[in-house]
Amino acid sequence: MYTVDLNCDLGEGFGNYRMANEAEILSFVTSVNIACGFHAGDPSTMRETVQLALEKGVSIGAHPGLQDLVGFGRRNISLKPQEAYDIVVYQIGALQAFVQSEGGVMQHVKPHGALYNMAAKDERLAMAVAEAVYKTNPELILFGLAGSELIRAGKTAGLRTAEEVFADRTYQNDGSLTSRLQQDALISSDDEAASQVIRMVKEGKVMTRQGTDFALRAETVCIHGDGPHALDFARHIQRELQQAGIEVNSFS
Repeated sequence: MYTVDLNCDLGEGFGNYRMANEAEILSFVTSVNIACGFHAGDPSTMRETVQLALEKGVSIGAHPGLQDLVGFGRRNISLKPQEAYDIVVYQIGALQAFVQSEGGVMQHVKPHGALYNMAAKDERLAMAVAEAVYKTNPELILFGLAGSELIRAGKTAGLRTAEEVFADRTYQNDGSLTSRLQQDALISSDDEAASQVIRMVKEGKVMTRQGTDFALRAETVCIHGDGPHALDFARHIQRELQQAGIEVNSFS
């Protein structure tokens, strides 16, 4: 039996701006990464998303990002390892307060956007993020790009890690995600996304944009909640995984 976690980035509205269908998406995923106020989210949105996740029985994780609302945390910003450590601790603490106050338990931490991709390649930045998670709560699981520096740093720090793959992104030869600045970065076809995920889970391989296979381990699959068809995407991916004999469960 193959088993995989299905996660989604949610709680990424703020103020009067709200993402659509978040409650419905939670019916099709097993873990949720909740924005912590830097790249998106605000206190009320964080509380509401925590409440929704608990109602749906979905495992909760913090989704700390760079302090860049305008760029949605997807623009690279130069920062020192100590600064990365500080912003991750700060954001985990903010979400943890809401999770605890609602009677829940936090399962994991998954960095967002540019912070995630930078830590995937930069050993010192990855170690700063991992140490921030460990020192906040060594029981937390660190989600990171499969085969990346962030996964290695998490293991070095003594954390349990989850190697993450993406349903809606294309890959490069080195296992990195194709830059969003390129036209072929995103997968919009439900069937193509499902086929990619099933192969990653069952065969441990993904076809890169250069036409070669990259070997990886798929322990959790990401679906982006800010996509235009996120709900349909989540529903389709979950159904196709189950039909392929892959059990969808959270780590909890």
